[in-house]
Amino acid sequence: MPQETIGVELQDNRFVVLDTETTGMPVTDGHRIIEIGCVELMGRRLTGRNFHVYLQPDRESDEGAIGVHGITDSFLLDKPRFAEVADEFFEFIQGAQLVIHNAAFDVGFINNEFAMLGQHERADIAQHCTILDTLMMARARHPGQRNNLDALCKRYGIDNSGRELHGALLDSELLADVYLSMTGGQTSLSLAGHGGDGDEEGADNRGSEIRRLPASRQPGRIIRANEQELELHVARLEAIAKSAGGPALWQQMSESN
Repeated sequence: MPQETIGVELQDNRFVVLDTETTGMPVTDGHRIIEIGCVELMGRRLTGRNFHVYLQPDRESDEGAIGVHGITDSFLLDKPRFAEVADEFFEFIQGAQLVIHNAAFDVGFINNEFAMLGQHERADIAQHCTILDTLMMARARHPGQRNNLDALCKRYGIDNSGRELHGALLDSELLADVYLSMTGGQTSLSLAGHGGDGDEEGADNRGSEIRRLPASRQPGRIIRANEQELELHVARLEAIAKSAGGPALWQQMSESN
C-alpha cells in the first residue's frame, strides 16, 4: 500500500525488498531488530546489490522467536549494534519503493530503532520511501486464503524448499519472487547486467552464513487441463455469462484473440 512521502525524490524503477527478524514481539515490549535483509530490484530485475546484517540487540530473544528464526543470543554477541549501521541502512532504502510482507510489523521496528537513536527525522520511514505491503496485496487478490510467505510461494510455484527457518535475506529473495509474480507474472530473478555473485561494488556480503536458494533452481511444472476440466471450465463461463447478462471477461478475451 503506497504511502505519501515528504521531501524525498522517489526512484521510480528502484525497489528494495525488505525483511527483518526480531527478538520477539511486540515492539512496545522493548523487542529489537536482530537481522535486516534487503535486495534491490531495478526495472524488475535483481541488481546484485543487497544489504544484510545481524545485530546485537542488547537483550535476550524470546524462546518462541528463536524457534522461528534460529538466531541465538550467543550468535549475536559480536555483531554490530543498529547505531553502527544506521546511516548505511538509511542510505540504502532512502527514496526506494520498499516491498515488505506485513509492512506494519517491520516498519514499526525500524522506526523504533531510529527513534531510540534520537534520529527523529528518520523515525518515520514512510516519509522517505514508498511502502508496498505484499500481505495487503495478497489478501486483496486471494481473500479468505492463507497469505503467509510459504503459502504464497506454493501458490505461485516458487521453490522455498531451502527455507527451513525464517531468515531476513532469504525471505527477501523469496518475497521478491512473489512480488514479481503478483504484479506481472515474472518469476525469474536474473540479475541486471553481467554480474550476479554479490561481490560487485555496492553489494554487502555480511551475513554470508544465510542459506540461499540456487539461481538455477528448476521452474514449476506446468499441468495441462484435461478434457473434462475444460468442459467444466466452459460450463462455468456460461453460468457467469448468464448471471451477468453478458459474456464473461475471459470469454471476451478469448474471442478477441
